[in-house]
Amino acid sequence: MSGQRVGYIRVSTVDQHVGRQLDGIELDRVFTDTAPGKDIARPQLRGLLGFVHDGDTVVVHSTAHLARNLDDLRRLVRDLTGSGVRVELVHEHLTFAGDDSPMAQLLLSVMGAYAEFERALIRERQRESIALAKRRVPTDGRKRALDRNQIAALLDRAANGETKTLLAKKLASVAKPSTNTSATKARSEPEPSQ
Repeated sequence: MSGQRVGYIRVSTVDQHVGRQLDGIELDRVFTDTAPGKDIARPQLRGLLGFVHDGDTVVVHSTAHLARNLDDLRRLVRDLTGSGVRVELVHEHLTFAGDDSPMAQLLLSVMGAYAEFERALIRERQRESIALAKRRVPTDGRKRALDRNQIAALLDRAANGETKTLLAKKLASVAKPSTNTSATKARSEPEPSQ
């Protein structure tokens, strides 16, 4: 008797769509996490690990959706295959069953290392964006202010279900400095002596 085909889907944020990952693949059950892939402390992944048993197949879109850390990825695949569970990575066209060739292990390591590298690049871009945003703060040190109409408009958009990402973009486009920074600079500079 063959086991169940169990899908695992992971997205980092609620704004991302889960439908494309295992679309069109016949599965008996699916576990879905909305969490970063930096570690394996995810509730649905723990649920999947407790659910599957000998003869089952875990189906994941790609290595990056299972883990973005090479050590975690290899440990997960080793633990699952050691329990008689096959691991199928759809995007990479790889299946692991515990009796894998050295070439299969190399491919897993390469794909896992790439996922880890990709995560490091994402974090680097985030740090660069944060540093750039900090440089854009008004020179007088005050936060940007919104008037009542702008606040009401943003609240209406949020009530209508607009995502946080779009609201943040709108907020950035409508925010304006609360004071005239050139006037503030002029006031703070001492008067020339005569």
